[in-house]
Amino acid sequence: MSQSVRDESERQLLARAQAYDAAALSELYHRHADALFRYIFVRVRDRPTAEDLVGDVFVKALEDLPFYRDMGRPFEAWLYTIARARVIDYYRRQNVRRTTVLNERLAATTEAEPDQLVIERDGVRRALEAVERLTEEQRQVVSLRFYVGRSIAEVAALMGKTEGSVKALQHRALASLRRLLEYDHD
Repeated sequence: MSQSVRDESERQLLARAQAYDAAALSELYHRHADALFRYIFVRVRDRPTAEDLVGDVFVKALEDLPFYRDMGRPFEAWLYTIARARVIDYYRRQNVRRTTVLNERLAATTEAEPDQLVIERDGVRRALEAVERLTEEQRQVVSLRFYVGRSIAEVAALMGKTEGSVKALQHRALASLRRLLEYDHD
């Protein structure tokens, strides 16, 4: 489907959703919930919390939908803005330090040797901690590119930036991660 057809389809869907058409609201949820879950999960690293926060995002979106106006950015960008705010609010309410949860795949693996599991878990922990040390914009680019699976063009549209600035942010983020991981390894 071409971008302009999809944009027009999304515009019509949004108009129906703003009139509280249940089918349109459901379609918006199904289009965006999985990507929002991945985006939030990377930041909170707890499945039930991420699921709750996705629900909070859609509740807030539903409350504010009558006031939503197309400003030239994708509707999804508006949802990511809400998601980012919900994650910040979550940590403010918790008033706790972010902790690293082991990768579920590694925790469930029984075939590997125990010493190999420890090494892999430590690598996952170190990588997640390094991502937390990036700037907010760098974390957002890394999350959208590598956890949610968006293209450079999609990330640029979602963040309201040029493709060149997203590429530069990604390059700086990956260089910082490399330095942080090398420094921590030494």
